[in-house]
Amino acid sequence: MLWTILVIIIALWLLGLVLKVGGALIHILLVIAAIVLIMNLVRRRR
Repeated sequence: MLWTILVIIIALWLLGLVLKVGGALIHILLVIAAIVLIMNLVRRRR
């Protein structure tokens, strides 16, 4: 489920870069996705 959300957010970010749509919102979502991914990887190692 988490990986699906991350892929969708990254796809929206790339779409925003190509079409210049969304502005800072797309980048904020990408940062949130990166933080969630890092937290998931850290929790999995414990």
